[in-house]
Amino acid sequence: MAMKLTSTGGVKVYNVTSSKNTPDWLKGKATGSLKKDEDFRRRIELIQDLEFPAACHRLKLTPDGEYLFATGIHPPRVRVYELGQLSLKFERHFDAEIVDFQILSDDYSKAAFLCGDRSVQLHARYGLHYSTRIPRFGRDLAYDSDSADLLIAASAPEIYRLNLSEGCFYTPLATQSPAVNACAVAPGHGLFAAAGEEGLLECFDLRQRRSVGALDAAAAAGAPGQGLTALRFSESGLQCAVGMQNGLVALYDLRSSRPVIVKDHNYGAPIKDIKFHTSDSMAGGSSLKVISADKHIVNIWDASTAQNMTSLQPQEPGINDVLHWKDSGLIMLGLDSPRIQAYFVPSLGPAPRWCSFLEGLTEELEESTAPVLYDDYRFVTKAELEKLGIGHLVGTRLLRAYMHGFFLHNRLWNKARAIAEPFMYDSYRKERVTEKLEAERKSRIGLKRKLPKVNADLAARAMLGTDGADADGAASGKRVRKPAGDLLGDDRFKALFENTAFTIDEQSEEYKALHPNADANKRSKQLLKEHFQELEDGREDNSSGAEDEEDDDEEDERGLRMYAAKNAGSAAAFRAQESLAGLQSLPLADRAAAEPQSGRQRTSRQLGAQELTFIPERRGRGRGGGRGRGRSSSGGRSGGGGRFGGGAEPGGRGGSRGGRGGRGGRPQGRSRGRSSRGRR
Repeated sequence: MAMKLTSTGGVKVYNVTSSKNTPDWLKGKATGSLKKDEDFRRRIELIQDLEFPAACHRLKLTPDGEYLFATGIHPPRVRVYELGQLSLKFERHFDAEIVDFQILSDDYSKAAFLCGDRSVQLHARYGLHYSTRIPRFGRDLAYDSDSADLLIAASAPEIYRLNLSEGCFYTPLATQSPAVNACAVAPGHGLFAAAGEEGLLECFDLRQRRSVGALDAAAAAGAPGQGLTALRFSESGLQCAVGMQNGLVALYDLRSSRPVIVKDHNYGAPIKDIKFHTSDSMAGGSSLKVISADKHIVNIWDASTAQNMTSLQPQEPGINDVLHWKDSGLIMLGLDSPRIQAYFVPSLGPAPRWCSFLEGLTEELEESTAPVLYDDYRFVTKAELEKLGIGHLVGTRLLRAYMHGFFLHNRLWNKARAIAEPFMYDSYRKERVTEKLEAERKSRIGLKRKLPKVNADLAARAMLGTDGADADGAASGKRVRKPAGDLLGDDRFKALFENTAFTIDEQSEEYKALHPNADANKRSKQLLKEHFQELEDGREDNSSGAEDEEDDDEEDERGLRMYAAKNAGSAAAFRAQESLAGLQSLPLADRAAAEPQSGRQRTSRQLGAQELTFIPERRGRGRGGGRGRGRSSSGGRSGGGGRFGGGAEPGGRGGSRGGRGGRGGRPQGRSRGRSSRGRR
């Protein structure tokens, strides 16, 4: 067994009995020489043989603090450990399971055991002294040292009283509950309390042998009808804590009918045990802590604020009992597993005198990772076995069937993996080299923030949101808070843009289900970029060339933009949500055959030649157009004159007046305007 350090809420917790969790089918198997066993050489045995074959149910300490009682199964037995010798003193077997027990003397010499067969056994130093039976099955046991009464709570509306001084049963204490789950005697004033299975808490004065008060503790705590499963008084006797079946712990002051604090374990499991711990604070006063446990977890919390100090959660679930050393930080847990777990919490107090060596060990201990389900073993499925090529081992001793798979030793798994994937190490090595090179390149000065190779679209959206917020803040002169969603600057999401294993597959069914409009939006942006061109200040910007893709992703898109269609065909294709990128890459003959024929005339010539006539598109007056008043054959004013209605020369002021052909007048008009050369 080796120590293990964990930290919860800043409080250090040392698991003294932490060790490898070995499967049951390997226990007792020869593991070779102990000289080479590193775990055996580094083991820490707090107490020798501190375990049971199957489970531990109850743990109690003698009043003198020298002996430890532990009960468990199988078979039912009690083990007594001498703490001064750190070893087992003796062991006794029983015929039935031990439900609860009480230590009647200061040492181990006298004890009473309540068994599952309705028997109560009284043991002395030499062994069994006397055995008797009760009418109903017992559930809890308490002892009043002032009157020497052994009080037995059972599945009956009464408390059985066995007086050990007279050696006979007294008249039972009648309760208002149909059955009693737990009982306790207050150490300060001797008040006896019984916790009923319907939520009723009832107190008795053993001197008068009658009930002095009853309270529906479950209803007062906000859980009416819930049964009480645990009960404990503080050392002063003024505080009483009850645990309920739904996982609530209610702390009561005997002077009030309302709970001071209600604590929820948030597991919904019945509370198994409750303990009080008093420690001296730095201010000179005392701080009262409550230790409550269900089958999943042990919570240590403050009795005045209900703030959780720390928690203990063993690897093996099924907590049955909690043992706490007074004025100490040592806690032991009885579980539904063979090993009894021991925890040391220095914040609660020092180590007990019999194990003072724990304080020296904790100073040298460092944090370690939590072990897997079974150390040295790996869980694999049938499909993984077939992939590794070892499916033929099913049914042999090398595989242990468990649920829907098998347990396989790590050595065999590593060998099979090396044979099935021989070049996996090479790919891993290349990835590591690439990561190191990328880390070195980050130190270089770059003027442009480039997109990563992995998840570039996600990085572009993140950069647009971050850079746009910073730019607005800089322009307005105001201090802008850095967005919380800056993924590129957060180290927690570093691997999202570097490791290819986190690549977002936009073609997967899961991504399409989460982003149903992603494909439509992306296609619309592509068609807009193909068929339209952006306008600046109301005019076309034809001087700018194609920009880099990274610049397009990083530009601010929040402003208003104007776009104009490149031509009528592009506008029609955009309305139809069609792309002409494939058509533009075709030869001229195929492209001409695919285009519509409206407004165009096609003429076939000899030797396969083709002649295509079309009407040009009307344009507005340009800066170099003429000012002539001649009319073209179409009836509109042309940009210049001349016999053929041609335009002026480039750079000229205008053309001559054109002839008035097309109106039935002179077929060839004379020019009345200026020369077509114009001025330069």
